[in-house]
Amino acid sequence: MATQWWKNEVVYQVYPRSFQDSNHDGIGDIPGIISHLDYIKSLGVTMIWVSPIYQSPMVDMGYDISDYQAIDPQFGTLDNFKELLAEANKRDIKIIMDLVVNHTSDQHEWFKAALADPESPYRDYYIFKKTSNGEAPNNWRSIFGGSTWEPVPGEPDTYYFHTFAKQQPDLNWENPKLRRAIYDMINWWLEMGVAGFRVDAITHIKKDLDWLSIPADDVDGLASVVKKGRNRPGIGDLLTELKQETFDKYDAITVGEAYGLADKELPAFVGPAGYFSMVFDFSYMNIDVKNGDEWYRGRADWTPVDLRNAFFDAQETTANAQGYLANVLENHDQPRVLSKLVPDKQYQTPQAAKALGTMYYFLPGVPFIYQGQEIGMKNFERQSIEEFNDVSSINNYNTALQDGYTAADALDAVNHKSRDNARTPMQWDDSEYGGFSDVQPWLAMGNDREGINVNAEQQDDQSVLKYYQELGALRHDSDWEPVIINGDFQPMRSLSDTVVGYQRRLGQQVLTVLVNLGTKAARVNLVQTGQTLQQAGDVQVSGKRVKMSPYSAIVLGVMPEEG
Repeated sequence: MATQWWKNEVVYQVYPRSFQDSNHDGIGDIPGIISHLDYIKSLGVTMIWVSPIYQSPMVDMGYDISDYQAIDPQFGTLDNFKELLAEANKRDIKIIMDLVVNHTSDQHEWFKAALADPESPYRDYYIFKKTSNGEAPNNWRSIFGGSTWEPVPGEPDTYYFHTFAKQQPDLNWENPKLRRAIYDMINWWLEMGVAGFRVDAITHIKKDLDWLSIPADDVDGLASVVKKGRNRPGIGDLLTELKQETFDKYDAITVGEAYGLADKELPAFVGPAGYFSMVFDFSYMNIDVKNGDEWYRGRADWTPVDLRNAFFDAQETTANAQGYLANVLENHDQPRVLSKLVPDKQYQTPQAAKALGTMYYFLPGVPFIYQGQEIGMKNFERQSIEEFNDVSSINNYNTALQDGYTAADALDAVNHKSRDNARTPMQWDDSEYGGFSDVQPWLAMGNDREGINVNAEQQDDQSVLKYYQELGALRHDSDWEPVIINGDFQPMRSLSDTVVGYQRRLGQQVLTVLVNLGTKAARVNLVQTGQTLQQAGDVQVSGKRVKMSPYSAIVLGVMPEEG
C-alpha cells in the first residue's frame, strides 16, 4: 500500500477563541492565528486543525453552528480565512477545519424554519416526535444531562431530539435531502482549499429507529443515549456515502472523533478503504475518571501499566486493521496532560511535560499537538462554579448536586476534568493577560503559569518548547523519518511497572522509546541501545542497561550499519 500523503504530517490544534486576540476584544481571532504561523511552523508542524470558527451562538463554544458557510464575526471574516489559507500555504502548512454535522444550533435557519411551520420541508431535516401521554418519546439521557427530548413551543406533545445540549438539535441523517445539503457544504470548503476535516461526534449520526425506552441506569429514570444513538447498525452506509460524495473527490484528510468503536469495527473506519484517514485514539483519554461523561462519579485509580496497555492495545488493533491513528495527549475537551497524568504536583515539571511528549510522539500515526501543550501549560483551579464557561462542566456540577454530592466534591471534580482547563488563553508572555490580549480575556487566565510562556521558553535551551521543536526536527530528519512513519510497532510489555517503552523497526533500523512515569528511579535492560536521539531528565545508558530518574525519557536509535 502506497504511503498516503498525510502519513508524515504533524498537526497543531488551534482553539481560536483562546489563541491570540488581534482586535482588543478579549477573544482570539483568525488574524491572531496568522500572526503566529511562523511560531507554529517552528514546531515541525505541517498542518493546523482550526476548531470551529463558523457562525454560532456559542452555547457549546462553536460546536453549535448557525451557518455552515459563514465565519463568526468574533473570529473575523471569510476573507480573513482565505488569507489564513494563503499564508499557511506559503509556509507549506495545510489547514483542516472542524466538521460538525451530527447537529446544528437551534439558531440555524433550517431549524428556525422547522419550528415555525410543522409542514416545512425543514422539519424533516431534524428529528421531531409526537406523543399522546404528555411524556417524552423515550427515556434516553443526553450527553450533557437531562432528557434528549425538548418540548416544541406552542405544539403540545411534540418534541425534538438532541444528543448534546437542547440548543443543539440533531440532524436527521435518514433524509437524503439533508444529506445532499451537507455534502454540498463540505465540498464548498474543500473547493476553497481546505485540506480536510476533523469530524466531530460522527458516530452519533445513526440512531436506533425503534426509539424505544431502555432500562434506566441512574436515579433519574433515564438511560444514556449512547446505548441507542452511538455507532449503531446502519451507520456504515451513511459514512460510505459521505466519503464518496465529498472526501474522496478531493483526496481530503479526515480525522474521525469516533467514540464507542469496537476492535472489529476498526477496519471499516480506518482500514485501506475506511470511512476516514484516521481516528483519534481515545483509549486513554478518560483513564483518569470512572465515567468519561459524568466526571463527578470520581477519579479512577489508574497505573502506568493501564496507560501503556491502552496505548499498546489500540496500536495493535489498528495495525491489524491496516489503519492509522491520530495520537493525542490533549485537546479542547480534555484537561492539561501534565495535571492529568502526573498526579503528584511536585512532579508536574517541564521535565515531566517533555517525558509525556516523548511517550506519544513516536507511536505509529500522526501526532496532534494542542496549543499550549508544547510549553507545558497546566490546569487552573477555580473557586466557584460561576467562574466556569463550559456547558458540560456546569451540567456535571449540577447533576452531581442532584445525585447527593457535596458542593465541594462537585467543584473538585469539575476543576479536575473541566474542558475549560484547555481553553484558558494561550500564554505568550508573563504579562497580566499572557500576551493573548491587552484587555480582560473571555475566560480567565490559568493560575499556575509562572515561567510557562512562549517568550520565556524561547530563551531557554532546556525548555519544553525547545524540546518540542527538537521532536519535530527528529520526526522530519531524513535518516529517521522512514522508521518513524513506516516502522513496525513493538510494545515492550514486560518492563517495570512505571515504564512505558516501545520500539519501531524498519529492516535493521530500530527506534527505542522509554519513559518512566514513576516517582522512583527505574531500570531497563535492552538487547541493543544505539545512539541517544532525544532525552528528558537524568537517563544513564551503560552498555545495554538504562537507568531512568522519575519522569524521564529517552529515545535511542540504531542504524543498520551500527549493527
